Amino acid sequence: MDALPGAAWGQVDFVALVKKIKIWGKELGFAELGIASADVSAASPELLRWLELGRHGEMHYMAKHAALRAHPTTLMPATLSVISARLPYFPQAAEAESVLANSELGFISRYALGRDYHKTIRLRLQKLAERISRSIASDKADSPYGYRVFSDSAPVMEVEFARQSGIAWRGKHSLSLTRAGSWHFLGEIYSTLPLPPDAPIGEHCGRCVRCLDACPTAAIVAPYQVDARLCISYLTIELPGAIPVELRPLIGNRIYGCDDCQLCCPWNRLAQVGDPDFAVRNGLDAAPLTELFAWSEAEFESRLAGSPIRRIGHQRWLRNIAVGLGNAVGSPTILAALRARLDHPSALVREHVNWALERQLSATSSFRGPSE
Repeated sequence: MDALPGAAWGQVDFVALVKKIKIWGKELGFAELGIASADVSAASPELLRWLELGRHGEMHYMAKHAALRAHPTTLMPATLSVISARLPYFPQAAEAESVLANSELGFISRYALGRDYHKTIRLRLQKLAERISRSIASDKADSPYGYRVFSDSAPVMEVEFARQSGIAWRGKHSLSLTRAGSWHFLGEIYSTLPLPPDAPIGEHCGRCVRCLDACPTAAIVAPYQVDARLCISYLTIELPGAIPVELRPLIGNRIYGCDDCQLCCPWNRLAQVGDPDFAVRNGLDAAPLTELFAWSEAEFESRLAGSPIRRIGHQRWLRNIAVGLGNAVGSPTILAALRARLDHPSALVREHVNWALERQLSATSSFRGPSE
């Protein structure tokens, strides 16, 4: 909804309103809310540099919508302030490190084990925005309140707004980080209200570079700089085509996303279980690769209904798992699973299955030795 220019806000006490917004947000389950200005000019040059270097890979929408990201008022006219919200998601699940250590299991990023966060956060932010609207109406404001809610659903500088609003800082892995860790989602309300902004908090990464050292593909090329073309999350989620051959062995059994830079972060050592909406579904926290690889397209669609994983489609799902099977410790079960997909109608799937099968057979041959 759009607001009229020259809004007159009646008797609205915006300082008091911000206090209420933070209370209402916590009632909706958010861990923290803060207010940022709609000005991201300080962060825009780094975004443009990242795009110029081609580090967005095939995420062409990043370049296409750069102006919308850099100028919030082009996304929603008359935006004056941004309400930034943080919702923890860390699920009670099989220990990530033990899953990564077992090559027969598929590792799925912790954020994707449960319900799709987009709908959850937008629904809650919509409720918050409507409550703000009712509050403004009760104060007899003379102009309509304009707002729009987001959660990774439009070209929005989410981490920058979280930083500006004081609910997080940007970690060296480029994710938003707090003293409670990084296992959280972000969401925003673009608002035409002149809400007083909060002050940013200081960064607390210090000299720590564990996230850089832990990245399996060295995608964190420098502190605060990620080359998506090397990132396993990009390769298994965003990349539509073939995964580069030289990167496949580094992926291990990570079949959807990668959490290594978060798993090693000292701030995540005492992670608390997040919102119950993101509880594990379908045993995805420690499922055997061969079982997941056997899902038909219909099973994929039905089992992953309401999951963020569903958007990559069945072909990319099989592509990713084939890589995981190629990296696994060999067994007759794995060989049988791969051979069952050799005639898959998708050339993308067939190419990755063939790579995995050749890798398995080569490892078996090397293990047996030339005299056997």
